[in-house]
Amino acid sequence: MKYLISGGGTGGHIFPAVSIANALCELDKEADILFVGALGRMEMERVPQAGYKIVGLPVRGLDRQHPLKNISVMIDMLRSMRMVRKIIRDFKPQVGVGVGGYASGAAMKVAANMGVPILLQEQNGFAGVTNKLLKNDAQKICVAYEGMERFFPAEKIVLTGNPVRQNLLSGTREEAFEYFKNEYGITLDPSKKTLVVIGGSLGARTINEAMQAGIPELQKAGINVIWQTGKTYFEKCNESYHQATDNQSDNRIICTAFLSRMDLAYAAADLVVSRAGASSISEICLLGKPSILIPSPNVAEDHQTHNAMALVRKDAAIMVKDVDAANALVSTLLQTIQDDTRLSQLHTNVLTLAQTDSARRIAEIVMQIAKK
Repeated sequence: MKYLISGGGTGGHIFPAVSIANALCELDKEADILFVGALGRMEMERVPQAGYKIVGLPVRGLDRQHPLKNISVMIDMLRSMRMVRKIIRDFKPQVGVGVGGYASGAAMKVAANMGVPILLQEQNGFAGVTNKLLKNDAQKICVAYEGMERFFPAEKIVLTGNPVRQNLLSGTREEAFEYFKNEYGITLDPSKKTLVVIGGSLGARTINEAMQAGIPELQKAGINVIWQTGKTYFEKCNESYHQATDNQSDNRIICTAFLSRMDLAYAAADLVVSRAGASSISEICLLGKPSILIPSPNVAEDHQTHNAMALVRKDAAIMVKDVDAANALVSTLLQTIQDDTRLSQLHTNVLTLAQTDSARRIAEIVMQIAKK
């Protein structure tokens, strides 16, 4: 079987795509997989690192600030669609899988027009533009949230959840405390609650600024804190951190640009503070972690708020708006982490939303479509 997988632009698209490819290879030992991405975007590096072939298209998004520049955008789109036609003629896939992003739009539209059945995977609670445009061409649409009938034909929807990193399930709390002591030279207290703050690989300005201002309160509360700032904000945050903690003999705050062992960070966490990206929420659900979500205001159609609200409506997470984070985040997280009853409620409720084996379930549907 030959499988064409397309999408990317962000890790939120790339990780599910690679996870689906891995699951296809587990189920079909002779699977032949080709990725189609956008030149200059993250997938052109990450997909080969995962061991798969990828072809790049000169496709780009519309420039809403400079409408005249969209003439060249449309020319690149037409070039990309011609390239996809040749790719499909040469590769001859039995099925196409689109996970969102500019390249996915071009590749899946051409595939459908050429008679190749396609499956879409939508990560967010508010459907992306690409997948909405392709909904009539798709055989099946795999989603992570209930209520997606407002975007897609109900008969095509399959609730599968989003694939998550399987290694996140491996860490233990004891391993975590030992690792962070050896890695950062800071002894966290196993008898105290542990807060994990995740700003993403680049970081989140409002989360970091709230954390900077709240260091004295966090120290006074006596909790353990593992704070990932992201590389963009690390220097500034680290300076504030050292000013507040250098003279503290009982410092239990770890400030780092990047967490290489997210499995151990999650294992240690009693409460997680995070943006509301699709992958992060899927991980929080699978691991049953109480969380405070701060949706990013800088995403298309405010989809992170929709993601967060899907949990808030089930009393499975707490949401703090980005504009309120400076004033409300630290007080909210301290109130929550010190309330055992609330933590237990959030843990119980979020576990009910977890979708397990998502990548394998999606891969099985892809193979069924291919065999038809």
